[in-house]
Amino acid sequence: MGLQVPLGAWSGEQPIYDELKLQTPENIFQKEEKDLRLSDGLLQSKQCGKLIFSPQYLRVLPCIGCYKRKVYQPKGALHVSASSSKKILIMGGTRFIGVFLSRLLVKEGHQVTLFTRGKAPITQQLPGESDQDYADFSSKIQHLKGDRKDFDFVKTSLAAEGFEIVYDINGREADEVAPILDALPKIEQFIYCSSAGVYLKSDYLPHFESDAVDPKSRHKGKLETESLLQLRDVNWTSIRPVYIYGPLNYNPVEEWFFHRLKAGRPIPIPNSGLQITQLGHVKDLATAFVRVLGNEKASKQVFNISGEKYVTFDGLAKACAKAGGFPEPEIIHYNPKDIDFGKKKAFPFRDQHFFASVEKAKSLLGLTPEFGLVEGLTDSYNLDFGRGTFRKEADFETDDIILGKSLVTA
Repeated sequence: MGLQVPLGAWSGEQPIYDELKLQTPENIFQKEEKDLRLSDGLLQSKQCGKLIFSPQYLRVLPCIGCYKRKVYQPKGALHVSASSSKKILIMGGTRFIGVFLSRLLVKEGHQVTLFTRGKAPITQQLPGESDQDYADFSSKIQHLKGDRKDFDFVKTSLAAEGFEIVYDINGREADEVAPILDALPKIEQFIYCSSAGVYLKSDYLPHFESDAVDPKSRHKGKLETESLLQLRDVNWTSIRPVYIYGPLNYNPVEEWFFHRLKAGRPIPIPNSGLQITQLGHVKDLATAFVRVLGNEKASKQVFNISGEKYVTFDGLAKACAKAGGFPEPEIIHYNPKDIDFGKKKAFPFRDQHFFASVEKAKSLLGLTPEFGLVEGLTDSYNLDFGRGTFRKEADFETDDIILGKSLVTA
């Protein structure tokens, strides 16, 4: 017996199995249970009430109207496919976050252009990346050379390209973003890399997206950019990372610890070392940036993005040692108020509790970080510092001051 056409599938149009190119009962398009209800032994669409169940084949078919209104998406799946390829601009993209983000976007089938000053190579092969994967990526990435502070050039060049999506990875000030919005009045989504550093220091932690912000913070430019996006009424999403780590990190986060561990030196940590902080792996951050693309739940929303677990400063030193295969380190605690470091920075983290809730991203975006802290630090070490590559040379000047002070005190 041939395929039974469900009631309601005809309305002067082709039958649904033709539209969906279904040939046999085994191929029948499935609907989620939440879209169906039972009525007199048959299933009905909750959206229109039409009978859509063929008991002969124990299969569910959507009526043609409901199918046109809603295409099924598997739970947790990105709302991105080859058929929804977008013309995407990344402001920046050659240093850290953008290196990983651009690869994910290219793999999803998007047309990706990096806007940079052209001072660094547009692409670089990553440790562990195959020659074929790198060749495929580098052949598809495009480049627009310019200075984002040249607002006239930004307006004319971006308007000529007509980008649909913008990822702003390196924007620091609102006046750097306004020309982009002016150039692209039909932009579909502006996705901004902000910072958890915008939150007002508080005794109540973790920080939530709804917490008070500090208009005087050193990240006030990012805060003003978020305000601009709201005022311009564009479809925007803002990501607020805490501390970011991972291969190619240009900030001295894990690298600061690795240098001291490799040299066999004690690790100086301010005060008790019990200050709690939070790190998120750059690859998990890149995944979050992709997950918000075209996602209605991310429209005009702010998301904290970081690892799920918090860690003390002392615990971070020990985790870095474990990741690099070093013995457990000797930790020296000191009072920074007792020592004059001049303009030198003795420790790479703010000397306070600083961490944020990622529950909103987990709930609305279905995000679960791939990397635990030690696992992520191991990935960073093996693909970067452990290969002899790093961004900054070791500098133990402040360490020696601390150790000298500690010896005198002792």
